[in-house]
Amino acid sequence: MSRRLLWALLALLLLTAQASAAGRILDGEVSGEHELTLTLGLALPADWQWQGNVGVVERESPDIPLTVESARLEQNGRVLVLTLAEPVSSQSAYDLSLRPSAQEPAEKFTLRKGFLALLFSIVIGAALIQNFVFSRYLGLCIFFGASGRKETAVGMGFSFILVMTLSAVFVWAVYNFVLRPLHLQFLQVITFVGIIAIFVQFLDTVLRKVNPFLFKKLGVYLVLITTNCIILAVPLILVNNAYDLWESLALALGSGAGFALALFLMACVRERLELADIPEVFRGLPIAFVVAGLFALAFLGFSGMSF
Repeated sequence: MSRRLLWALLALLLLTAQASAAGRILDGEVSGEHELTLTLGLALPADWQWQGNVGVVERESPDIPLTVESARLEQNGRVLVLTLAEPVSSQSAYDLSLRPSAQEPAEKFTLRKGFLALLFSIVIGAALIQNFVFSRYLGLCIFFGASGRKETAVGMGFSFILVMTLSAVFVWAVYNFVLRPLHLQFLQVITFVGIIAIFVQFLDTVLRKVNPFLFKKLGVYLVLITTNCIILAVPLILVNNAYDLWESLALALGSGAGFALALFLMACVRERLELADIPEVFRGLPIAFVVAGLFALAFLGFSGMSF
């Protein structure tokens, strides 16, 4: 019995330590068009004055504070509901500061989606909503050059995903552990291109030995991955958005999957077009541009999606 009591006290101490380490603010969510709701671990007093003790900024615009019009306490001071003058969105992230009293320091809290929901939104956003080919019109050289046959498109798609994923992980590590600590951010483009070139050369060597047929099919387009604007855009985006490792990996996978999807769809249509009765002036690259434009219009339908 005494042993059970000891374990119960130990568990209680651990829970108390976790609660105190987590801080006063446990969780937060966007509860309305102008409302943010915070769940508190320690209740605020009923006479707590919110004017001057609470602040909200959007993470993308940290220099522009949002106007808090009112604040109310619910559930005996354990829930704080903030009403803002500006509309808020569950797709954005917000940095909040809360001062319980004049004697206590302000506590910082970042309100954003859950971790898995955030990674899922990054993957879907990069693959469909902001597809690099049909929405941003990047990487068109390889897109038109490698989309003549489905087997070539599939091989290039997997090669692209592999290079993009590995390079994104190494770029994140080099930038955060080498370039930024040494204040060498001005070398990021040269460094990123060098890292990408290493993985492209590695892939070139592997394909030459493992799959010579696909290597010949890809030809010069395999080498062009090094200077492809999508491959370089992903490291620049993850650096500018200060993504962590998992967010960088999600961005790379989503971007690579979106490019592979665009290649495969285009290859399917171009194979069918070879059997179609197309006017001579549209044969070849002209009709490919027309099809790409139609795909771009179709992908605009994803622009209204939100997660």
